[in-house]
Amino acid sequence: MKFKAGDGGDGGGIALGSKQWEKEALSIAEELSEKSFDGDLKIYAFKTSPKLIVYIRIEKLSSKYGSPGINDIEAFSRAYREKLEEAVTEGRMADNISFEVSSPGVERVVRIPEDLERFKDRPMYVNYITDDGPALSPPIECDGIFSLLSYDLELGQCVWAIADVRANRTGKGRPLNKKQKELRVTTPFESLRIVRLHSDC
Repeated sequence: MKFKAGDGGDGGGIALGSKQWEKEALSIAEELSEKSFDGDLKIYAFKTSPKLIVYIRIEKLSSKYGSPGINDIEAFSRAYREKLEEAVTEGRMADNISFEVSSPGVERVVRIPEDLERFKDRPMYVNYITDDGPALSPPIECDGIFSLLSYDLELGQCVWAIADVRANRTGKGRPLNKKQKELRVTTPFESLRIVRLHSDC
């Protein structure tokens, strides 16, 4: 995998060092997302670099797939720059901090279980651990591209079917075979290592 859930980058979440400027930069971004843009632009990922760079990925809640437009990214960037300049003037931040704002990307990580309802109609790459192997054998890591059939918050599990996407077809132009169509995979939430949207492009 190129990334992992919660890495502050493509895997979403927050990844900070121990410096005070990093905590201040995050606080400014969080306050901005909570009090501006009608609450529609939220922080998907936030990461700082020892080179004094802040990387922010924002998502748009009113968008079906969470992707902000160019105008959204530019507006958030302008507002964040203004807040940073205020912090510099007040002595809370150094004046050599730079930042980048971007979107989560087309194959963003799906947070479990928070994002399941939102993205239930999209094919997803699922990496998970199963103990369906021989008795006393260690857990097995599996993955595949699936469609979400159902999920149960009380039981804490998902039921998946093989997604009808190019990567799962046995040949060019061929549909899924009978065995693929009938396959069902049940995964407890805690067995899911990473789930992300799949793009068939």
